[in-house]
Amino acid sequence: MKMESWLSKFTCFHCLVFLLLNATHCFSFVQTQTRTLCHADEHSFLLQFKESFTIDKSASRSPFAHPKVASWPREGDQNQSNCCSWDGVECHVESGRVIGLDLKSSCLYGSINSNSTLFRLVHLQMLDLSDNNFNLSEIPLRLGHDLSSLSYLNLSLSAFSGQIPSEISKLSKLSTLDLSQNNGLELRKSNMRILVQNLTSIKQLHFSYVGIYSTVPDILVNASSLTSLNLSYCGLYGEFPIGIFHLPNLEELRLQFNIDLNGYFPKFNRTNSLKILDVSKTNFFGELPSSIGNLHSLNYFDISNCGFDSHVPSSFGNLTQLSFLKMASFHDVSAGQFLVPDSLSCFGKLTKLNYLDLSDINLQGNFPRFVANLTQLAFLDLFDNSLTGEIPSWLALELNQLTFMRLTFNDLQGAVPKSLFHLKNLECLGLSYNNLSGLVEFDEFSNLKKLKLLGLSDNKLSMRVKSGSSATLPKFEVLNLAECNLTEFPEFLKNQYELGDLHLAGNNIHGQIPKWLWNATRETLFNLNLGSNFLTGFEENPVTLPWKNLQMFVLGNNRLQGSLPIPPQSIMSYIVSNNSYSEEVSPLFCNLNYLQVLNLANNNLSGMLPQCLGKSSSLEILHLMFNSFHGDIPPFCANKNSLKYVSLGYNQLQGMLPRSMADCIQLKFLHIGNNQISDIFPSWLGVLPVLRALILGSNAFHGIIGKPPTDHEFPNLCIIDLSNNLFSGMLPSKYMENWNFMKYVVANEESQYFTVSSNYSTNKYGFYYKFSYEMIIPVKGVELTYHQTPYDLRLIDFSSNRFEGEIPASIIGSLGALHVLNLSNNTLSGQIPSSLANLTALESLDLSQNKLSGMIPGSLAQLTFLGYFNVSYNHLWGPIPLGQQFGTFLEDSYQGNSGLCGELLSKKCEASESSRRPPRSSFEEDEEAGFPFEFDWYVVLPGVISGLIVGVVAGNTLADKKHEWFVETFSRRRKPTTARATRGRRT
Repeated sequence: MKMESWLSKFTCFHCLVFLLLNATHCFSFVQTQTRTLCHADEHSFLLQFKESFTIDKSASRSPFAHPKVASWPREGDQNQSNCCSWDGVECHVESGRVIGLDLKSSCLYGSINSNSTLFRLVHLQMLDLSDNNFNLSEIPLRLGHDLSSLSYLNLSLSAFSGQIPSEISKLSKLSTLDLSQNNGLELRKSNMRILVQNLTSIKQLHFSYVGIYSTVPDILVNASSLTSLNLSYCGLYGEFPIGIFHLPNLEELRLQFNIDLNGYFPKFNRTNSLKILDVSKTNFFGELPSSIGNLHSLNYFDISNCGFDSHVPSSFGNLTQLSFLKMASFHDVSAGQFLVPDSLSCFGKLTKLNYLDLSDINLQGNFPRFVANLTQLAFLDLFDNSLTGEIPSWLALELNQLTFMRLTFNDLQGAVPKSLFHLKNLECLGLSYNNLSGLVEFDEFSNLKKLKLLGLSDNKLSMRVKSGSSATLPKFEVLNLAECNLTEFPEFLKNQYELGDLHLAGNNIHGQIPKWLWNATRETLFNLNLGSNFLTGFEENPVTLPWKNLQMFVLGNNRLQGSLPIPPQSIMSYIVSNNSYSEEVSPLFCNLNYLQVLNLANNNLSGMLPQCLGKSSSLEILHLMFNSFHGDIPPFCANKNSLKYVSLGYNQLQGMLPRSMADCIQLKFLHIGNNQISDIFPSWLGVLPVLRALILGSNAFHGIIGKPPTDHEFPNLCIIDLSNNLFSGMLPSKYMENWNFMKYVVANEESQYFTVSSNYSTNKYGFYYKFSYEMIIPVKGVELTYHQTPYDLRLIDFSSNRFEGEIPASIIGSLGALHVLNLSNNTLSGQIPSSLANLTALESLDLSQNKLSGMIPGSLAQLTFLGYFNVSYNHLWGPIPLGQQFGTFLEDSYQGNSGLCGELLSKKCEASESSRRPPRSSFEEDEEAGFPFEFDWYVVLPGVISGLIVGVVAGNTLADKKHEWFVETFSRRRKPTTARATRGRRT
């Protein structure tokens, strides 16, 4: 009984302890739950922060964006919920304080200012406001003062602007700082060193697209915790600190698009942990070290558009983890460095490669055999090399995962192999600009169901498209069949309801554009190029073009007549040159707010130019030569300064040049020659910083060209034509003193020719119109047409005016890059300056029909490029120089100078002729002979036109770039190593 009583008491005691313990646990649980309730003040701060913004779906770019704050209650709502449970809010488990706010891609639109209640959430450790739109507001200083506990801060892609506050450096606990892709942000005042000097725990530092505009601070070499550094698109310059490559934990380094940033690769050690390395479009140079094989973790490597040595070490084959390799233009092909496929055989070991870009590396020889080992390859780009031979049939067998293959701009020969039609996953196939030949049965493309982009243009192919075929062809988005010997519109286009880009230029298509073509593509077509065919018009000729979203319309070089068809509002490039269009330009063209290119040259158009053309804020290229327009020139650049190219020559325009053109600060080319403009010399154009060519010839310009207002007039002028006007007084020597581009030639990295381009980024398919300067100028005694003007051409033509006085010897002699100098048909006097011998690039010199006297300087015989020389109808005497080019000039070059003698003339020189002044009678004979000043004349000198300047060069260019991935992979521009640099579409 006692034992049972004792046991009973013990059991009760045990139960009591158990109950007490559990009660304590229950209390602790309840207490914990109470602590995780949101604090009332922070609850209110969050709601006030929410109410300071509007919800706008366009404010976020992510396809998964959703407005997280939309589920939060409103301020004052009776249904007060726990803010710790709100979408995007994180609270500390014990204190209940808000420590995390993740509102990325939340469609927020509005501004953040210093009064925002966000800065009263002082316990925040994580703040992510990325992918919203904060309306170009500045990052408030309070962020660095009040949120000192932050370890993660992400404000990327959120439309912040202004200076990044140095107060961010006070956030010493930060491990992640991402301010990237805010194009308005800058680090000009508070430099990068100040910003990062206290961030001793930083692991991820992302500043891409932030305008830093400085060197990279050495202090980053000490950031031993750094795992990811992104400084792309920052305007960096100077030497990149080599020690950053040796940071022990660095896995990602992105420096792309800092074109003035110098650097080289160090000797990499085996402990290097880099996984991503991108220095593309920088000035990194030197050797690719053999130690690059130590980057055993590397899976993403981009060194495109750099200046490395062409040698690729065999240790490259050790990078077996690589899945992405881009080496496009990684070395300077213009330096003569080239590669053969065998030198890249180590690439055959990179069997995990999914992406390979070896475009524009001067790869020569047959198709690289190592590619056969890369069986995981989905993307292959060998664009713009010098590959020869045939496209191997094994491609389709070994690379059956390919989705993208571009072999454009090579020298590949033979037929299009039928094995390509087995690449079932292929989405893009670019074979344009090769020497492929044979017949292509278009129905065979029905096997490639996923194919969206196809380019076969500019080969020697013949295309056969069966009419009425039952084959189901893929739904193309881009189709380039230019110069494929088509004789009619392919019937399969009737069913191409997804077509956005169609190029059929340079075929033999006759007749009208069928209505079924625009019925099928009315909603989808953005770019249409039917130029250089034999088209006569549209079936059921529409007043307005039927394509609702058309951006580029090219019908140049056809046989089109009638009035101009009106394009839709979306049009950006309207190009119908070299047709027979007539009547006036409709005022409806004034409504085209996105028009960048208007090319109506070589038609029969008349009437006055619409005044609205001068008011356009988007127009960049205006080419209206060879029409019959009359009246005044509109006041160009009255609003935004967008014009780059204005060519109004060979019309009947009158009046004066509009003074508003002084505001066309992007203008590179101005041609108003062969009109009826009556004005003084437009010295006010001298302020234009990029003006390269000024052609005012054959008008009624008049007066004395005085001194320039400043010493910086026409700083970049390369070509000036004032011929056939009424200018008088002395030659404009003060202007000529400042024409530095006439003194030397600056290399052009973009093109061998003077070109202007429209804005490609606004076109859906990245197309842009690349236009070459077009001029007709008397050169070497022959009237030459330049459809493409060589970039290094330097020309001065002051002929057929009323200039008088002497030729300024010292100034003329300083223009050492000059190719063409024409001072003929004036009343210039004095002697021919011997300083002309300094113009060592000179090819054409015309001083005829003046009143020059004295001897022809013997030093001119040193001008070894001189192909045309004319000093006829002056008062010259003595022997003509002997040797070099002077042995090729005919007697016509010297006629009208009775005092001249020489082996090439009927009048031979006597022994003492070189030192004796002529008798007065010889001057009198020249005077009596008279000078034909009142008419234009040209001496045609066959057989002696040689040297740099080519008479007629192939014409204008359509080129394309795809924005984002398309711009880099489908249509990148070639470096100007050959004339191929200005070819058209790059599919």
